[in-house]
Amino acid sequence: MIKSMTGYGHGQSQRDNLSFTVEIKAVNHRYADINIKAPRLVAPFESQIKKQVGAVLKRGKIDIYVTQNNNAQATVKPVVNKSLAAAYLEALQDLRDLEGVAGDVPLEYLASLPDVIRLEDVSVVEEEIVSCLESALADALAAIVNMRRVEGAATGIDMAERLRLLREMLGGIESQAATVPLEWQRKLNERLARLQNGVEMDPQRVAQEIAVFADRCDISEELVRFRSHLEQFSELLSQIEPVGRQMDFLVQELNREANTMGSKSNDATLTRYVVGLKSELEKIREQVQNIE
Repeated sequence: MIKSMTGYGHGQSQRDNLSFTVEIKAVNHRYADINIKAPRLVAPFESQIKKQVGAVLKRGKIDIYVTQNNNAQATVKPVVNKSLAAAYLEALQDLRDLEGVAGDVPLEYLASLPDVIRLEDVSVVEEEIVSCLESALADALAAIVNMRRVEGAATGIDMAERLRLLREMLGGIESQAATVPLEWQRKLNERLARLQNGVEMDPQRVAQEIAVFADRCDISEELVRFRSHLEQFSELLSQIEPVGRQMDFLVQELNREANTMGSKSNDATLTRYVVGLKSELEKIREQVQNIE
């Protein structure tokens, strides 16, 4: 089952007082481009996050947002810088005595001065961080994979229908291509008959011209290759592994064969069929850009 490259996943996990929320957003990209926005506590584990995500999501621009939930008491605590507070107090008292101002220094004012109270990280066991983080990430990955599969299934149905239309058009091309040399021969004979005016024409020369024309407009090889590429593409729709790059290559090859058929076309009906082929191939190509 093919998967889309776009999707969203959300996961949350808690271990004692430690809690993380993970969001994953993914859109189209040629390769796997993984970007992480996370709090400082998680920074040492970003390589592990990328490894866990890369094992599941093979392609796409993947943005990961890690939020440490409001359990501040679990990982940070306020700490008083006593020496700095004492220095501030002494300086303020000196200023008071110098100016001859009465009164005490309010505690609230002293606590509000820069760096008197700061937040420090509380030691958290690394295994607890990793376990909590991996659990939230696993839930987010499961959600985004499910969304990608649902969208991929819808895309697969659309492409399968377009492949059916291509096969129908190809049948029409095959039938029409077989009549092109015969029609050209008929028109050539009519023109020669009008131009003869008693002049004898060389039948062998006429036959040679018809043979050259038939060879020049022969698209049998292109039809065989086109059908082969269609079958290969159809088989990819049921693959489990990422097939987006293979599909993209096959669409390029199908377009190449269609262009060759168009360049050899000497028939208006045949040209219309080829234009239809290229139109459907363009719609498939747009869909392929979103396949993992």
